[in-house]
Amino acid sequence: MEPTILQNPIADDCLTTLRDKQTRPGAFRAAGRCLSLILAAEAGKLLGTQAQEVETPLELFTGRSLAQGVVLVPILRAGLGMVDAFLELFPNAEIGHVGLERNEETAQAGSYYCKLPELLGKQVLLLDPMLATGGSLAMATDVVKAKGGENLAAIAIIAAPEGVEKMHADHSDVPLILGALDRELDERKYIRPGLGDYGDRLMGTH
Repeated sequence: MEPTILQNPIADDCLTTLRDKQTRPGAFRAAGRCLSLILAAEAGKLLGTQAQEVETPLELFTGRSLAQGVVLVPILRAGLGMVDAFLELFPNAEIGHVGLERNEETAQAGSYYCKLPELLGKQVLLLDPMLATGGSLAMATDVVKAKGGENLAAIAIIAAPEGVEKMHADHSDVPLILGALDRELDERKYIRPGLGDYGDRLMGTH
């Protein structure tokens, strides 16, 4: 399954702000929120709907309403920066958390926290701004599937081809929605051209 990559001038503008090393934390958060909102709208295309009859001021009308619940699962900690924007479109979504930490020497992910609501029958949206090696997202997907998640999609702001390939190899059934697909990973497993460490820039830490 090929990833969906945003084709949107506003998204392009937000990505440029996020990539600029001179962007301060406040502007970085604002651009990340705006881009996450566009990604949320794209993810909404995955949801099923059902007929619903309502009465307008003039007559009865049969429209469509969402037919399934949504669970947002940000991968800690950087994924938290995407949650508020997704809640604007999915205000009744439940929120779970998966805590993964990358070993900087091996680039492998390890789990340190997991708290999830009931997942059966719901659309689960995994939120991870940076899809680099794919190890963290693949592990989080393993965790969510093991807890009963069946309808999953993964959303990232920036991805490397290596991460996309890892997800395709391990979880070919999971749609990927990306803000951008970058050139490569460098020898330190950082996305190039990338934007640095999303979590550090979001939180103002180093």
